[in-house]
Amino acid sequence: MILEEYVQKYCLTPAISGHEDLMIKALHDDLKAFVDETSVDNLGNVIALIKGKSETAPKLMIFAHTDQIGMFVKAITDEGFLKIVRLGGVPERILAGATIQIKTKSNKAISGVIGTISHHLTPDDKKYVVPKIEDMYVDIGASNKAEALALGVEVGSPAFYEPKFTKLANNRIAATSIDDRAGCAVLVKVAERLSTSKPEANVYIVGSVQEEFNLRGALVAAQQIKPDAAISLDLAVATDTPDMKGVNELALDKGPIIGLYTFHGRGTLNGLIPHPKMVKLVEDSATKLKMNLQRHASVGMLTDGSYVQFVEDGVPCVDLAWPTRYTHTGVETCSLNDLQNLEDLTFNIVKNFPINFSGSRI
Repeated sequence: MILEEYVQKYCLTPAISGHEDLMIKALHDDLKAFVDETSVDNLGNVIALIKGKSETAPKLMIFAHTDQIGMFVKAITDEGFLKIVRLGGVPERILAGATIQIKTKSNKAISGVIGTISHHLTPDDKKYVVPKIEDMYVDIGASNKAEALALGVEVGSPAFYEPKFTKLANNRIAATSIDDRAGCAVLVKVAERLSTSKPEANVYIVGSVQEEFNLRGALVAAQQIKPDAAISLDLAVATDTPDMKGVNELALDKGPIIGLYTFHGRGTLNGLIPHPKMVKLVEDSATKLKMNLQRHASVGMLTDGSYVQFVEDGVPCVDLAWPTRYTHTGVETCSLNDLQNLEDLTFNIVKNFPINFSGSRI
């Protein structure tokens, strides 16, 4: 399969945090053909190993998260409407009128719409107001609570944007959960290339869980692997649209991105300042490939690399990314050209990872 086909397959595979089973199976099965060993830990992290030239060679972990943002059903009204609570950074302002799906206990997907006041009867004081999620409700067509329960919906049922994948002009795509299914697709393509071009290092390819919930799934995988270095693959926010001009310099079709500084700052006092040796490896690879490398520094976001760095004596980490518009909506948009360049860059870094790598700062 080509990269685009993996991206489409994964974007159409619903898997919110804690309910990643479909993505766990898909990623595990796709990696199996290209790696020496595969396993899935108790939390759900997919861990695959491509053996290097020796057991004592450095251990390099590259990872992307398998989960996506979503919602959970928190109550069912007597009239059969569902009340929901957010999982991860779901923007309330785009929810009213959205189409979603609810996963039942028998793993069926029930379609629903998030209700909104009919335009013709909207009072003036509500026309420009974003309703809070606690005031929203989901209409699944049920006439009462008993019908909703009979459909298999219950308190705790996971819900998610209706899966979509749309081709746009100029080799661009709009889809649900490009965050971080595109990263998962890049992992598989890098594994495929490494299967016929063996690396010096022992390469651990990880599909992590629960990134959108608490960012700590990758930490559990890293505690098992004890890597000498790690690379996170996740998106970064593009600001090449009229409403985002000047926020940063990231744009579609300008190449992959290296994260130089991330800090969340809203309840999660964490982020990542990449290890200088990892920065040099990335920059040298981009130069070798004559590839434009975008640079990113931002407050308000972070990746699960923020926690991987704290394993054992400390893990040298770096974030690699691709630019994406409309993040955390159901129409995340990116360029397949950037994803292909990210694949090429990641493969080059991994293939040529130094056999004598040390994370020492002196």
